[in-house]
Amino acid sequence: MFLNRILVPTVNRLFQKFTPKMPNMLKVVQTCRPRSSFSGLRGGMALFEQMLKLEDVNCCRTLTQQRRCMSKRSHHHKGSGRAVPEKDHIGIWGNNHGDHCFPSMESGIDRLKNPGLNKDLAFTLIERQLLGINGLLPPMVKTQEEQIQNVRTNLNRFKDPLNKYLWLMDLLGRNEKLFFATVRKYVVDYLPILYTPTVGAACQNWSWVYRRPRGVYITIHDKGHVYEILKNWPEYDVRAIVFTDGERILGLGDQGAAGMGIPIGKLGLYTALAGIKPHQCLPVTIDAGTNNEKHLKDPLYLGLREKRHRGKEYDDLIDEFMEAAVERWGQNVLLQFEDFGNSNAFRFWEKYRNKYCTFNDDIQGTASVVVAGLIAAMKLTGNKITDHTLVFQGAGEANIGIAELCVYLMCKSGMAEEEALKKIWMVDSQGLIVKGRDKIVGHKKKFAQDHDPIKQLSEVVKKIKPSILIGAAAVPGAFTTEIIHEMAKNNKRPIIFALSNPTPKAECTPEQAIKETKGSVIYASGSPFPPVQYEGKTFHTGQANNSYVFPGIALSAVTGGILHFTDEHFYVTAQTLADLVKEEDLKVGRVYPPLETILEVSVKIATKLVEYSYEQCIASVYPEPRDKEAFIRAQMYCTDYEPVYPCPYDYPKEKEVKNKKC
Repeated sequence: MFLNRILVPTVNRLFQKFTPKMPNMLKVVQTCRPRSSFSGLRGGMALFEQMLKLEDVNCCRTLTQQRRCMSKRSHHHKGSGRAVPEKDHIGIWGNNHGDHCFPSMESGIDRLKNPGLNKDLAFTLIERQLLGINGLLPPMVKTQEEQIQNVRTNLNRFKDPLNKYLWLMDLLGRNEKLFFATVRKYVVDYLPILYTPTVGAACQNWSWVYRRPRGVYITIHDKGHVYEILKNWPEYDVRAIVFTDGERILGLGDQGAAGMGIPIGKLGLYTALAGIKPHQCLPVTIDAGTNNEKHLKDPLYLGLREKRHRGKEYDDLIDEFMEAAVERWGQNVLLQFEDFGNSNAFRFWEKYRNKYCTFNDDIQGTASVVVAGLIAAMKLTGNKITDHTLVFQGAGEANIGIAELCVYLMCKSGMAEEEALKKIWMVDSQGLIVKGRDKIVGHKKKFAQDHDPIKQLSEVVKKIKPSILIGAAAVPGAFTTEIIHEMAKNNKRPIIFALSNPTPKAECTPEQAIKETKGSVIYASGSPFPPVQYEGKTFHTGQANNSYVFPGIALSAVTGGILHFTDEHFYVTAQTLADLVKEEDLKVGRVYPPLETILEVSVKIATKLVEYSYEQCIASVYPEPRDKEAFIRAQMYCTDYEPVYPCPYDYPKEKEVKNKKC
């Protein structure tokens, strides 16, 4: 009935205006049988847009954006006396301004099994009676704050961080709002548990860490069926996907399907640190096999027990996944590459960066956070980045990305690119990267210097005399006492960033760097370290943690509908983060804001990126929001419990109408 009376005439009118492909499309519409999942106008438009995607993606995007523009309104609750800010207008399928479900959707025991609706002991007695769960919970009623303290008490019983990780994951599967409220309030305590370094241990032990389905696994043998697999994911309003093939998990090497802990952890931080709604996030693992002999011989290993597939078959699978994700959730869906092997990471970055809304956190996210630290460090050294010489230990994704953004920053400061490249010296496993050396691959060639070969990092530091030393090669102890002394001898304020993680992989500890330089070093690490006491002073060294930037970058994509990211986006990210470093942070040796402020940092970064994207006409939410920060905040996930029943209200009393006598 709906298809014949409403949808078909609508399709007729729209296609006569926008595309000549009407006859074939109408056959599809008229032969489709109505289903409960496509009930109502929303379902009809969804079916219509899916057909458009099959025929013409660009046309679909145009029509979808026009529909968004027509539906985009600021509204005002007259009774409340307050203006309601602009809300969420991107989701084709979103309801309640993009929220996951209505509070009244489920009752009874199902309510307690739904982590998005469950409040555990925070259900009041009246709510328990109304929902039919009275007696299914202990009689005590607790506030969310009391529940958070209970969580803390339980976690403090565990000494092993991995056990804390498992307990928190169980909480996430039971009560989402309590999980995210706890992590937000105590981010300093739980960030190392949910992400580096503990998530690395979780991946190494994924065979027994795995508890329940969370995310999507796609294997090399699913080629040709990726879209069917993505359709099995029940959420229609997915806006951010983090996916990995598990080849280079942190500094731990090839973990195969066990790398799923990284996308899960990353997306957990999307919500906790940037307010992206949990149901809008999807973790994905591409299982193309593994070269990790330990996993291949482990009878409990959960992935394919095959050597890693490469070549055209693998590339075609990634192509199919990218296309299927866009077909399923739209061109604006964010696709973040995570922990791919070096060669694949750079290839895919170049291949997809201008075609999809995508970025590689290992390359671009790391670059932004490190360059932000360098910009902040310039406030302590009193000069500019163009006055510095940089030596990089390692030439992988992280250091190449940092070097690229450093060159970009120098060029923005007025230096020619050729001169900026002369400031960058890179050392890999074979020594200093110089012109004429055999087999310089990929992005390393750009940074090859006209110099004699040098094998040892210590010799490079002695001869090049850098003022900035950055390590991201996962070589523990690479910054020896000799190297640190040399840095202190040549510079009044040497800058040393030991970025490798997890913690045992660090090039040097903050304590070593501070003591060997007699407190003059400007230090940052990739993993968390406790404050250092030296000569009566406490040094709170900064952590160059990607968590400062990737949540804000993702938030900008989700709220602004950014079509693709450019180098300028990551420069803007770095500059915004550096501007948030206060004088009191610098005084204690910290070149990043306190981790406690990370939610606000994400909002500020997202606001700047959305503003820049509108300036460059690569934001697709129209009409353009007037107050972009308010627009972003209005879409963020709230960890407060919602009441089960709506706030009651009444109509005003009618005036008495007196009958007039004839």
